Amino acid sequence: MDKKKVVLAYSGGLDTACILKTLQQRGYEVIAYVADVGQQDDFDEVRRRALATGASQVFVEDLKHEFVTDFIFPAIAGNAIYENRYLLGTALARPVIAKRHVEIALREGAGAVSHGATGKGNDQVRFELAFAALAPRLEVIAPWKEREFLERFQGRKDLLAFAKEHDIPVEATASKPFSSDENLMHRSYEAGALEDPDVPPPEDMFKLTRSIDDAPDTPATITIEFKDAVPIRVENLDDGTVHTDPVELFDYLNEIGGLHGVGRIDMVENRYVGIKSRGVYETPGGTVLHHALRDLEGVAMDREVLRLRDMLSPSFSEIIYNGFWFSPEMDFIQAAFRKSEHLIDGRVRLRLHKGNVISRGRVSQSSLYDQELSSMDVAGGYDQEDARGFIRISALRLRAHKLILRKAGEEPYVTRG
Repeated sequence: MDKKKVVLAYSGGLDTACILKTLQQRGYEVIAYVADVGQQDDFDEVRRRALATGASQVFVEDLKHEFVTDFIFPAIAGNAIYENRYLLGTALARPVIAKRHVEIALREGAGAVSHGATGKGNDQVRFELAFAALAPRLEVIAPWKEREFLERFQGRKDLLAFAKEHDIPVEATASKPFSSDENLMHRSYEAGALEDPDVPPPEDMFKLTRSIDDAPDTPATITIEFKDAVPIRVENLDDGTVHTDPVELFDYLNEIGGLHGVGRIDMVENRYVGIKSRGVYETPGGTVLHHALRDLEGVAMDREVLRLRDMLSPSFSEIIYNGFWFSPEMDFIQAAFRKSEHLIDGRVRLRLHKGNVISRGRVSQSSLYDQELSSMDVAGGYDQEDARGFIRISALRLRAHKLILRKAGEEPYVTRG
């Protein structure tokens, strides 16, 4: 293991370009690692910039398939929604990026890994917790938490001046309206002009979704088929388009969901480090899948299993958001969820229209729904007289509670004007 060899998570942007150069100045051999998780970047250009800045090697890794199958699909199956709104697009990408980061460092004999996440955000936590879990002996170099680096670069102006001085090829300007992150799952926007939570995001900011006003007047009708809660087929019933490959399927849901204005969220969330942050997100494909699978679970998942799963889902979401994907608690909760997802099979028909995902029907070969038993017109083996005893037993604790309160001189459940 070479203590002067470091693998840097490199994006080609201003921050990581300057970090690459400063690491070189400190005597490190820098290997640039670029993770392709579905962002719309020119990776040939990113590679060229890294080499021009002084990287000894550049690894551009296509992680899209693993990202979809091992991270996005399990998160949606587990009903992972942070603070009841955020589908965790950024948080889900970090463990798959960190996993390959560590693999390259170990393979190349590097003694350290480095990243450009700031000391105020969530990503520093997500990356460094993953490094600790996967390769605890690797040194982590995080320049944005180092006093010398912070004093040297107090803003974008200093970074731009440094890039110009050292002929670092970057595309950046002194003004930056907001910070953005993109991957297959979503596109996020924060900071800059969005820091005032009362200011609406500009319409021209959005890249993945149309506004409600610009979305088509004619809805789209699709079906999504699931096997063990995993989407295996999508079909557009209007034009016959079919996709079964996981990445192509998810790409298509992004495309058609975005076309119809599905998946925009504007919220103020609580970062793990204790800071409130305003985030705007576009998650069209993930939103469509979320609605489809919740609908299928209605007919195919046992009531008590669903109740317990949904009790655990907020914890599952926090584990992902806070960066503990590689942890004992994640192993435990995923084992339970995989059991709950067994035989969640079937097909859901959806209408996408003006930002809405509307369920239009569902069929499941593992359905627990009994039409005769549910019918108001057919007895279906259900004796309605049995309901009298069921209600009497269910009411025992309510009667006891009422008596105790009366003895205490209280009158519960009284409506006061």
